[in-house]
Amino acid sequence: MKLAVYQLIALFSFLIHSAFSQSATGPIVRAGSKHVTVNDGGRIAKDAWTLSPQLKPDVFTADRTRKTKWVTFYTDLDSIRVKVKPGTRHNFVILLNGTDSCYTQIASAIAPAAKEKTRKDPDTIPFTLTAFNAIQVNALINGQDTLKLHFDVGSFDFRFTKAAILNKTSLLPNQEDVLAGRTKADYNHLKPVSTLKMGSITWKNPEIVPTGLTAHDMDGRFGWNLFEGKRVEINYDNSCLVIHSKLPKKRKGYVRSELEFKESFVCMKGVIRIGPHEYSGSFLMDTGSDQAMILDSSWVARQHVPKDSLPLIRSSTLKDPRGVSYEARIVQVPQVMLNGFGLTDIPAYLLNSRNPVGFEVNYFGNDLLKRFNMILDFKQDVVYLKPNRLMPVAYR
Repeated sequence: MKLAVYQLIALFSFLIHSAFSQSATGPIVRAGSKHVTVNDGGRIAKDAWTLSPQLKPDVFTADRTRKTKWVTFYTDLDSIRVKVKPGTRHNFVILLNGTDSCYTQIASAIAPAAKEKTRKDPDTIPFTLTAFNAIQVNALINGQDTLKLHFDVGSFDFRFTKAAILNKTSLLPNQEDVLAGRTKADYNHLKPVSTLKMGSITWKNPEIVPTGLTAHDMDGRFGWNLFEGKRVEINYDNSCLVIHSKLPKKRKGYVRSELEFKESFVCMKGVIRIGPHEYSGSFLMDTGSDQAMILDSSWVARQHVPKDSLPLIRSSTLKDPRGVSYEARIVQVPQVMLNGFGLTDIPAYLLNSRNPVGFEVNYFGNDLLKRFNMILDFKQDVVYLKPNRLMPVAYR
């Protein structure tokens, strides 16, 4: 009788453990190759995901959207399709070659809803607008190292240049040996950053991504997604970023429009006017660029923009943050409209090749955007613009 009771208890415990394990790991998908093709809401990226058995879980963050969409993983043997809504996470296991369990999670770029603590006073981060149009902020790392970071709406997370990590921080585990030339730097295994302070905001244990290039004379950059769910006011008149929990009530003179998110990049609508014709398109908001405007070659062709009629200023070469060069011509565009505000005689780069981000989109750089105080509402996904004192300043 005692044995029977023990066996019943053991069986009951096993069933509970099995149910917990299944809910924690989710379905099992088979794979014979580490490379996975991903369909993210209709955007297919072949072999874009690489299985990593050592990560538990290995998180794939879907492109940001507030709409419900499907994300499908295709291995060489199997597939799995999940419905992604804002705040959701889906766990499953990809069994590689029948032996290695790759614990995988597909997550929404928007975090699960939580009770929002509204601060009485908003957070403020002072900045300096440099001669190269960078929104420069002083960041204190681990209470001892100061870096010059710039706010880049066209970027993500915290990214430090390798030169700054080596020469201005203590984040490399073998720093002395690297500086002495006895060994090579390993930027993939940095010491953790416990605190990063900018203005009145302190981030605890932020992830740091090494990078090769950033804005001129900067040690790194920080992206828009650090303020997900907040309202970010960029005030060039007062030289400060103001982070609001609620939308500011004083918005006299501001004009509102919708934000778009293309592969999680922040975009807005803009219109180019050439003579009697208008050409509408999406523009990636790139406060990390010192240029005014960049026009996508495929968009120019599809819209039949008369590029040969635009006055040529000069030919030039652009470099993206990865160091890849792009040949371009700088032309003068007669007029650009955004949020109903008009700008005239704007220098614009005409790309001669494929767009650096890999999809069709134009760019508004900070030589143009700095002429507006703006409120980026990452809760309602809208932007408010208001002309500021920099509107009449000559373009670089």
